[in-house]
Amino acid sequence: MNSLLYALIEALRSHRWLRMLACAFIFTSVGNGLTQVVVFGLLLRWQAPASLLTLAYFFATVPGFIGSLIGEKLCQRFSPVTLLVLAELLGLLTLLFPLLGIQYHSIPALLAVQSTEALLGGMIWPALTLLFKRGLKEAELPAATCLENVIFASQVLLGTGLGFVLFQQVPTLSLLVIDAASFMGSLLMLMLAGRAFTAQAIPSSVEGKPETLRWRMLTTQQKRSLLLLPALAAVGSPAMALLPALAQQIHPADAAGLALPLLFARSMGQLCGPMLLKRDSLARFTAKNRLLLLCLSIFLVAYGVVPFLAGGQTIALGMIFVAHLASNIVFAAGTFGVLSRFQAAQISAASGKTWRWQTISASLFTGIAALAAAELGAIQALYLVSAGALFLVAFTLIHFRE
Repeated sequence: MNSLLYALIEALRSHRWLRMLACAFIFTSVGNGLTQVVVFGLLLRWQAPASLLTLAYFFATVPGFIGSLIGEKLCQRFSPVTLLVLAELLGLLTLLFPLLGIQYHSIPALLAVQSTEALLGGMIWPALTLLFKRGLKEAELPAATCLENVIFASQVLLGTGLGFVLFQQVPTLSLLVIDAASFMGSLLMLMLAGRAFTAQAIPSSVEGKPETLRWRMLTTQQKRSLLLLPALAAVGSPAMALLPALAQQIHPADAAGLALPLLFARSMGQLCGPMLLKRDSLARFTAKNRLLLLCLSIFLVAYGVVPFLAGGQTIALGMIFVAHLASNIVFAAGTFGVLSRFQAAQISAASGKTWRWQTISASLFTGIAALAAAELGAIQALYLVSAGALFLVAFTLIHFRE
């Protein structure tokens, strides 16, 4: 067995702290997914305009820039597990925003939820990559790549899946109670992971004072690794941001009934995409421009046909699944590139930098998509912005080819 999933299973069997960490992020993913259902479900129920639905995605990315700076600095002073616990505590407090939104019918309060989660996501990323780099051997890094994809996907797969089932059946306040319980479970698992992690020795080869990255001093491989995730964000963010608006345009009478299953299909693709890769071929795939661009092209084509499938919801779900099956192969390649091509002393700075660039890329192209959606409509904005981003990404990958 040579798949990424098998590599993850092997690593989980070998490291107790990794098992606890995985459980913690599964709990967190349930909570974040439920929060996403509450936010977008209420926005759609309140018949928010398409431009605002797109900006909701915008507000869910911009604060990550600041969060990554905070996380990178805190990694120099505190252990990564401590930072993860802090982020979970702040995430629990964030549930006050949807409570205010429900109480006062406040759209700004719902957008504040997205912004705060983005801030905390930016804080978590450098700590998580540093934890993987310190706690895993070089041969086990593909397992970390797979786990990050599982964490990323389970937010919608578990949280949104559960939320979709309960949103129309259970009061919104009950969903927030379940959300709070998931954060409490995550905090417990993180504390157990911290105890197990501190009990093991960290190899001397990965110790060292955190370094500041200078672009001129990086190799072509390192530069390319830093650029892969921002490139994916440029192509994927406009399409994902426009997904609720596309659902609203296709089925105005039941936008939530279509949008939430589409989000679920998206997460299934995110989960399954990296499983198509073998751990030994992951490094080679990262260097293949044609394969990376093919995956991004499949993503855009799949999204591009969704607006024409108004009478076939099942086919639309299948196309979204295929789109994210392809895009998350690129995500796995970008994540592995950062983990494998930077030393432990550089990893928090490298992961923080790629998160910030990813945030800038997503924010820029999502903002353009929001303006285009207001003027031209969601479907036209999807074609125009994402296709333009794909050409820009192709030029960048060719310029930094290995």
